Amino acid sequence: MDVSATVWIVTCVVILGLFVFDFFAHVRVPHAPSLKESGTWSAVYISIAVLFGLFVWWKWGGTFGGEYFAGYVTEKALSVDNLFVFVIIMSKFAVPREYQQKVLLLGILMALVMRGIFIALGAAAINAYSWVFYLFGAILIYTAVKLVSESDDPVEHEEARESRTERLVKKVLRTSDTYDGDKLFTRANGKRLATPMLMVLVVIGFTDVLFALDSIPAIYGLTQEPYLVFTANAFALMGLRQLFFLLGGLLDKLVHLSYGLAFILAFIGVKLVLHALHENTLPFINGGEHVSVPEISTAVSLSVIVLTLVITTVTSLVSARRSENAKS
Repeated sequence: MDVSATVWIVTCVVILGLFVFDFFAHVRVPHAPSLKESGTWSAVYISIAVLFGLFVWWKWGGTFGGEYFAGYVTEKALSVDNLFVFVIIMSKFAVPREYQQKVLLLGILMALVMRGIFIALGAAAINAYSWVFYLFGAILIYTAVKLVSESDDPVEHEEARESRTERLVKKVLRTSDTYDGDKLFTRANGKRLATPMLMVLVVIGFTDVLFALDSIPAIYGLTQEPYLVFTANAFALMGLRQLFFLLGGLLDKLVHLSYGLAFILAFIGVKLVLHALHENTLPFINGGEHVSVPEISTAVSLSVIVLTLVITTVTSLVSARRSENAKS
């Protein structure tokens, strides 16, 4: 896939422009968005992502178009999992609803920057060492097992991780226990203090690093093109703020989503291992020679990912309705 420097620059400028527009159009004036506003703009950003995928299909062909859509759907599903964590963080720090938009947008922008760094490092590692696919595969399979093991009480696991981060931040910064509008710093008794708003951003940023460690290997299992990896991540993160307010209480009903995501990560992990065996250069595996194993196509990957998400969403909603009926 031949992507010129000009295309990279234009793409980055457009994505940055969309974030700037989002800030001035929706976030600059603090308010709690309505369901209509959130739904409309969620649809707009999803449409932009789909149109970009069709552009990739037209410009570089169906193979790369399919890889983009597989990556986008996977990253979008993983970003929904991020929303569970965001809900926990917002609740723990009691962030006023009208200020949550700013926290989310800044957090998403931080996530995109950090993922850009991970994408560049991942691309460099893949170009230099083909055995990196073994490592990526192992990370995803381990993450899948961890997701299943923590699905009994994800809130407890996340709150424990946040507490450790919060304690670390308080050792470095002098902090205030009260909000000062949407400011990150305030003054009390002549001292400059960090507000809980900054604490929330730091915790979200740290969480985004952990999510990047899972999502970047996952998408590299679907495409090895850095341009597609970056754009799929960018468009999946875009609109995540609106999705947070749109889904709202529905997140509590997606009780099987973690199992679906675990299966998808394990599936991509196996796909990476098979690809690593196919490209094998490690001397202690088959004498450093290629291992004849089947490889999973992009079409199969996309089908498995979409089908898994549909099944887990349907079973989650059915399970939630049964629970509600049992209580009534």
